[in-house]
Amino acid sequence: MVLPTKRIHQDRALLSVGGGILGLLDQPMTVSRVWTELSMARRSIPNAPTITYDWFVLALDLLFAMNAIDLERGLLSKRKP
Repeated sequence: MVLPTKRIHQDRALLSVGGGILGLLDQPMTVSRVWTELSMARRSIPNAPTITYDWFVLALDLLFAMNAIDLERGLLSKRKP
């Protein structure tokens, strides 16, 4: 689930989805805006597996557990090192 396996495509693994989320967070954004941007970006990739909202939230949970993102005043942002 976190890493790719025989049953989970590498573009659908939570680390890959999390990497896509981090790539979008150049500036603080709402969760809904990140979801919209990620969905649009994935649609532009041919044969990319679809990501459901619950899978997106699991990727956010993983990033938060890894101290990679912050949620402050309703805005997601990359955590400063």
